[in-house]
Amino acid sequence: MFFPVRDDNPTLGASVATVALIGANLAAWALVQGLGSEPRLSMSVCQLGAIPGELLGTVAPGTATNLGAGYACVIQASADWATVVTSMFMHGSWLHLLGNMWFLWLFGDNVEDAMGHVRFALFYLLCGLAAFAAQALSDSSSAIPMVGASGAIGGVLGAYARLYPHARVHVCGVFFIFVRRFVVPAAIVLGLWFALQVLSGLPALGSPAAGGVAFWAHIGGFVAGLALVGGFSDPRRLELHRVNRLGRHLRDERG
Repeated sequence: MFFPVRDDNPTLGASVATVALIGANLAAWALVQGLGSEPRLSMSVCQLGAIPGELLGTVAPGTATNLGAGYACVIQASADWATVVTSMFMHGSWLHLLGNMWFLWLFGDNVEDAMGHVRFALFYLLCGLAAFAAQALSDSSSAIPMVGASGAIGGVLGAYARLYPHARVHVCGVFFIFVRRFVVPAAIVLGLWFALQVLSGLPALGSPAAGGVAFWAHIGGFVAGLALVGGFSDPRRLELHRVNRLGRHLRDERG
């Protein structure tokens, strides 16, 4: 098990869009989901989560999905496609939220550097849509609500892997009872993350998300990020970022 702690990849300036997206997720958790308290948590998951079977019409209206603790989601006759977007800002727990926000904070700033604020925000949303499509294709009859920013963040990880494959990422690894910190290229860290999603997602094809995790949303978002980043990144900003990074390294060596 490993977890990225930080990267040695300086930013060009304020990461406005990244901070705004994190703020929007935190605000949704506090104001809409009641900081995870019931019944607001379950209500938000049912009403604002994206349910593939409901949206695609493959599950009969009235079908109920048990969420535990006496709460259930009931499939509606009229699907609301806006939930594909709102689901990106809903989460199932504190751990779910904080883990996603950490990855967005760690990798989003440098991807935003390459795109600019507006392009990055649009890129993020498109990757989230691709993530939903991938998960829906993996199990079109699922009645389980999809929530979380991880699909869109998967797109950010895919973009980072393509833009900065050699960036140094500090990783905390847990091996049985031993904890060790080491530094590896981003391509290895994010490549291992993607491989883990594929290995976990293959057994879940055509069945409910394993352990409540939508692995194919992660995969779809990552692949979308790899595919879309070329059209969203600005060569001038990338060159400026490269020069800034080289200058930072030279200053570190002299200091």
